[in-house]
Amino acid sequence: MQEALKEAQKAFCEEEVPVGAVIVHQGKIIARGHNQVERLKDPTAHAEIIAITSAANYLGTKWLNEASLYVTIEPCSMCAGALVLARIKNLYFGASDPKTGASGSVINIVNHKKLNHHIKVTKGILQAECSFLLKDFFKKKRKESKK
Repeated sequence: MQEALKEAQKAFCEEEVPVGAVIVHQGKIIARGHNQVERLKDPTAHAEIIAITSAANYLGTKWLNEASLYVTIEPCSMCAGALVLARIKNLYFGASDPKTGASGSVINIVNHKKLNHHIKVTKGILQAECSFLLKDFFKKKRKESKK
């Protein structure tokens, strides 16, 4: 999760919502991503999506069934759906997202009983650090908007 936090810090420095992700396969980080929505002008350029694309390219396959994703915040519905489609084995996330979280907070796409793939989820890893970065970012944005 420390490496995902480093990716989130990159996003923070680029004035993107500070979310970072890494994908691990056979004990090795094979992909990294951080939010690039503003830079790319692409609402799908979330950290998880960028990492999934990179991991699939690295492995040369659409299935990531032996890989684990570490991400600083609970995935949204788009990202959770992509994780299911990529058949990620494990999801580890830091902060829960009570507004848009799709891995148990608002809805649970990653383990929906009608879907053909389920992901083992572990939440709350470095939760304080992950939450602080997000809170700090939005506090800064609110302060800037008042100027």
